Amino acid sequence: MRLDKYLKVTRLIKRRTIANEACDAEKVTVNGKVARASYDVKIGDVIEINLGQRPLKVRVLTVSEYATKETAADQYEVLP
Repeated sequence: MRLDKYLKVTRLIKRRTIANEACDAEKVTVNGKVARASYDVKIGDVIEINLGQRPLKVRVLTVSEYATKETAADQYEVLP
């Protein structure tokens, strides 16, 4: 699944266009490297989002095309 779509499905970023713009502005890194919106997300990837005051770092647990509000947070774990 594309990185911008994963960020939207998991509700880490509210809209896919905003996720795409964040990737273009180099605000999103995967495994320590700046990632493009077209990056193919895999289980075990560590995604860091640098939007706002505090960066958010998560590890991908599952990749699913669809998620409800209740199951979206089960697709990743927040890292310190």
